[in-house]
Amino acid sequence: MSEADEGTGTGHPRTALVTGASSGIGEEYARRLAQRGYGLVLVARRRELLESLAEEIRDLYGTSVEVLPADLGSRAGVDAVIGRLTADGTGEHPAVDLLVNNAGRGDGGVFTEQEPADIDAMLDLNVRAVLQLTRAVLPVQIARREAGEKARLGVVTVSSLAGEPAVNPGGSVYGAGKKFLTLWSESVSAEVRGRGVSVTVVLPGFVRTDMTRGVQEKGLPEFAFVPKEHIVRDSLRAWAAGRSHVVPGAQYKTADGLLKVLPRSLVRLVARRMV
Repeated sequence: MSEADEGTGTGHPRTALVTGASSGIGEEYARRLAQRGYGLVLVARRRELLESLAEEIRDLYGTSVEVLPADLGSRAGVDAVIGRLTADGTGEHPAVDLLVNNAGRGDGGVFTEQEPADIDAMLDLNVRAVLQLTRAVLPVQIARREAGEKARLGVVTVSSLAGEPAVNPGGSVYGAGKKFLTLWSESVSAEVRGRGVSVTVVLPGFVRTDMTRGVQEKGLPEFAFVPKEHIVRDSLRAWAAGRSHVVPGAQYKTADGLLKVLPRSLVRLVARRMV
């Protein structure tokens, strides 16, 4: 199946649910999936931004768009989205063919100076919500496959290359959470592959979004950033091909390769000198 045909594999519209869809990478996922023929469920905290994006996408692509405002850092928000993900297509709402776990926050700082409440909030959004949403949708997708569904089904999770170095001073909680997501996602991918469901984890480097505004203001060279369009393109291609892991951007593929071969002791030594 070609990339352009991903959304029409069975002759009826596919549906993708995108978290953190109101801006940045999530907004780009929404646009590109609509372009490919998917109906959308857009999830984020800010209803007004979601409504504006939904109206624009309907006008441009003529696809259906549901708006689901939810704070995935809260139990109520997660439960609301779980309720949508467990729809199997026999009721009011179409089943979700693709879940894109994109919502997240990038709080950093020295661990002993971070507020405990901020640490909990980041773990709730970056890790717990991702696991709970994925746990909700995968059994439905597996059951649909077993019932004869032919279209591609699965999950794309946005992790980060920040979880790959041996140490990450100033980003210990964020990096550890992303490493957890990467290992977890690749493990789940291996578990469900034989049941006809694709799970892909995406490891971007720096991307120009609201979350990286502080990094951008430090004046990093343009080379350090991968356009969000490339993140979305490469991850959707990887998912369509059934790959469990993708690192967008040639510079970050190289960096990922180096991190795998450099001695951990050397990485630790360099990190200590940078603190």
